[in-house]
Amino acid sequence: MEPRNFDGDADRPRSAGAKQTGRVLVIGPYLRVRAGGADAQSESHVQRDAEARLDEAAGLARAIDLVVADAIIAPVSQIRPATYIGKGKVEEIAGLIKTLDVELVVMDCALAPIQQRNLEKELHAKVLDRTGLILEIFGRRAKTKEGSLQVELAHLNYQRSRLVRSWTHLERQRGGFGFMGGPGETQIEADRRLIQERISKLESELKKVQATRRLHRAGRQRVPYRVVALVGYTNAGKSTLFNRLTRADVQAADMLFATLDPTLRALNLPHGGKAMLSDTVGFISNLPTQLVAAFRATLEEVLEADVILHVRDISHEDAEAQQSDVDAVLRQLGINPDDSGRIIEVWNKIDRYDAEQREELLNIAARRPEDHPAMLVSAVSGEGVDALLAAIEERLAAKRTTLDLSIDAADGAGISWLHRNSEVLSKELHDGRFDMTVRVDETKRDIVVHRFDAVPRLSA
Repeated sequence: MEPRNFDGDADRPRSAGAKQTGRVLVIGPYLRVRAGGADAQSESHVQRDAEARLDEAAGLARAIDLVVADAIIAPVSQIRPATYIGKGKVEEIAGLIKTLDVELVVMDCALAPIQQRNLEKELHAKVLDRTGLILEIFGRRAKTKEGSLQVELAHLNYQRSRLVRSWTHLERQRGGFGFMGGPGETQIEADRRLIQERISKLESELKKVQATRRLHRAGRQRVPYRVVALVGYTNAGKSTLFNRLTRADVQAADMLFATLDPTLRALNLPHGGKAMLSDTVGFISNLPTQLVAAFRATLEEVLEADVILHVRDISHEDAEAQQSDVDAVLRQLGINPDDSGRIIEVWNKIDRYDAEQREELLNIAARRPEDHPAMLVSAVSGEGVDALLAAIEERLAAKRTTLDLSIDAADGAGISWLHRNSEVLSKELHDGRFDMTVRVDETKRDIVVHRFDAVPRLSA
């Protein structure tokens, strides 16, 4: 459904037929940006961004099978403490709710508890803000016990600040026993205490999850496999690229937050080496801080990664804004998004461009600094994937040692060990011996040097 601006007298669609379950009205209460002059181009740019934001909000609603009856932009000149939007807008939205026969209003912003409660009173409908909607999606997507724990923790932290509903049982309870006790705690205080107890329990369980993950990482380091992590805006194509690189079958759909629980698979590199590829939850603008904190155990895979692939949907109209949002989350995790030695930028979905547009995109990528290259790929068609694998291998090789050695062709066990524990870059047979060039991790370097009398290759 095309978003409409709620700042005029556009015709409003009327509902046809009986009331449907899960019908929702999506409101984009975006602050106006003053152009400071008659800059039509600037105004159109702001409007285009607002429409992209609203389209994303509608996509979030559809991600949990809600029927979007309408999606409208309601420009806000200033945020009202009571209801976020002005009284006139509230009245117009209330009328639209009746016209469209909707059950839920999604406000694409972060509402204070009192604003949410006041809007529900005025609109006579359930109101959900952006944070609540994302939490709802995560709650439905979580499949593993770990994911469920993380979502519940985030939801409780969110709910704890929302205990301001018009309940009928908020009078003071009597403390103590019988008639001897004085005034006790209020029901809200009791609920807050129960929520806090549950939060403490969940945090304790998640610490055990973190400990288990540390053991798994320690085990992988002993193998040792390097870790490559995929990060990016939700729906940038990370899972499709993950499947393409690893020949896995992880769920990949044109849907926001299609993947929630982390997945690890072996990644075969061009010269026979291996790495572990990790697919993580997608990021989004205004990602709730509760989720960043709760999913820290999962996102530790990114923290520990040797190489991070920042996958971007380069065909999206808000690609630059999405990049900034991902960079902001990386900084929250303590990762420098400008670390060119660790992060590779992947421009995905180039299959959506025609030949001329693709050539222009290649020229833009070619003009980037050498230490900040962009890899152009199509996770759907596989175009550019080989070059991406080579770039990954090159980054991983920067922390490895290249060795030259000569081994008896009859030493099958030794040759097999080298193939299992190193990247064999070249192998030639001369006079009954294999002259080999291999690349090894620091932990294997001394073993190869002493067992095979290997010599480090001097860099050119």
